[in-house]
Amino acid sequence: MLFLCMGLCLTSQAQTTTPAKIVVFTIGDSTMADKKPEVAPETGWCQALPDFLSTRVTVKNRAVNGRSTKSFLSEGRWKAITDSLQPGNYVFIQFGHNDAKIQDTTRYAEPNTTYRHNLGRFVREAREKGAIPILFTSIVRRKFENGLLVDTHGSYPPVTREVAAALQVPLIDLQQLTAGAITAIGEEPAKKLYLWTAPTSRFPEGRKDDTHLSPEGAHLVARLAIQQLMLLQNSLATEIHNF
Repeated sequence: MLFLCMGLCLTSQAQTTTPAKIVVFTIGDSTMADKKPEVAPETGWCQALPDFLSTRVTVKNRAVNGRSTKSFLSEGRWKAITDSLQPGNYVFIQFGHNDAKIQDTTRYAEPNTTYRHNLGRFVREAREKGAIPILFTSIVRRKFENGLLVDTHGSYPPVTREVAAALQVPLIDLQQLTAGAITAIGEEPAKKLYLWTAPTSRFPEGRKDDTHLSPEGAHLVARLAIQQLMLLQNSLATEIHNF
C-alpha cells in the first residue's frame, strides 16, 4: 500500500511539473502581419514562425498593416495586449516602416524623440507585466542603385539599437541580416522574396512590391530571426524545431 501511495505521489508530481506553454505576442507592421487569403501570396514573416517552433509555443500575431509605434498606441492595440500579458510571455517588437511617414500625423514618429520613447514604453510596460521583450530592426526593402542595396529606413534602425543597448533588451538586427541575405541573393533573384506577381483578376496589373514578402521571403526572414533566437539561451530557444 505504501509503494502504491508513493507511486501515485510521484505520478502527481510529474503531472504538475509539465512545462507550461509559451506565448509569443508580435507587434509591428505589415511586414510581420498575418495576411488575408485575398492578398495571397503576400505573407508576413511572423506567419512563418510557427513552422520553426514546437507545438508548446503559441504565436499571437498582433502586427497590423500600416501601423507605426504611434498609431499602435493611439488605437489601443498595445493596451489590449498589456491587459492580457502574463509573466513569461514574449513580446517581439518591430516598427519603423510607417513611423517614417512624415506627411501622416496619425503615424509619424520622429526617430530620436517619439519613436525612441514609444519603443521604451513597449519595453518597460512589457517588463512590468513580467513579460520578455525582444526588439527587432526593420527588414530591408529591395531597393538597389547601381547594383548596391540602398538603405530606406534612415535613423529608425540605429535608434532601435540604441534603445536595446540602453534598456538591456535582446536585439535581433533584421535590417543587417536581411541586407546581407538580399545582397548575397542579388537584385533580380531577390524579387522572388518580395511581392512580384503576375496579373490576376484582383490585381490586373500584377504587383511589383519591394516591401512586402512572398511566402519564400517570409520563411527566409523567419529563419534569420530563429537563428538569432537560438543564441539567446532562453525558454523559447529550447522550443525551436524543424530548423
